[in-house]
Amino acid sequence: MKVSTRMTRLACGLGALALAVGCTATGSQGGRTAMGAGAGAAVGAGLGALIGDSSRAAAIGAGVGAVAGGIVGYNWAGVKNDVEQSGASGLGVDVTEMQDGSLRVNIPSNVSFDTGKYELKPELLPVLDSVARALVQHPELRAKSIGHTDSTGSMQVNQTLSVNRANAVTNYLTSRGVPAAHLTSEGRGPNNPVADNSTAEGRAMNRRVELYLYAIQQ
Repeated sequence: MKVSTRMTRLACGLGALALAVGCTATGSQGGRTAMGAGAGAAVGAGLGALIGDSSRAAAIGAGVGAVAGGIVGYNWAGVKNDVEQSGASGLGVDVTEMQDGSLRVNIPSNVSFDTGKYELKPELLPVLDSVARALVQHPELRAKSIGHTDSTGSMQVNQTLSVNRANAVTNYLTSRGVPAAHLTSEGRGPNNPVADNSTAEGRAMNRRVELYLYAIQQ
C-alpha cells in the first residue's frame, strides 16, 4: 500500500472519529457524557478506517447508537455487577460497556439455544432475570435484542432463526414484567460476523444474541 493511500485512510478515520465526538451532547448522568444517535456508529466506522476492517468495526460500533434516538450517559456499575453475579461469567456471557454508552450482554449460543432452535436454555434464565430486574427498577432504561447466526445454511433460514432468537429474549423479559414498549428486537442473520466463519470456533462465536441496554433522556 502506498504511503499516500495510508495517509488518506488515516485522515478519513480521524475525520469520522472527530464527527462522533462532535455529536456528543453536553449533559451527563452518572459521570458519563451523553452521546446522540449515530455517534457510536461513527466511532465504529472511524476505527474501521484506522485498523483496516471497516465492516467489522462498524458493526461493533453501531450496536444501538444509530437507532436509539438519543442515548444518554449512564453509570452501569450496579447493573453490570448484578448481571455478572447472576452467573453470566460462568456461562461465558460477556458484559461490556460500549463506546456508544450502552451496556452489551453478549450471549453465546452454547448457553442460550440448541442448534437450529430458539427455545431459551434454563441455565440462561437467571442472567435474563437480572436484566429484567434492572429494566423494571430503572424505567429510564431500554433494551434491544439482536440475533446473529453463522453463515451455514441459507440466508432465509438464518435470518428467520436470528429474528426468532432475538424475540425469544425480549418475550422472556416481557414475561418478567418489563414493559414491551421498552424492548425492541432485530435479526441480522449472518451479516455481522465477529469471527471467521470458515472455522468451527469462528462459527460458534458468530452464533449469538447481543442484548444492549441503554438509557434515554427522561
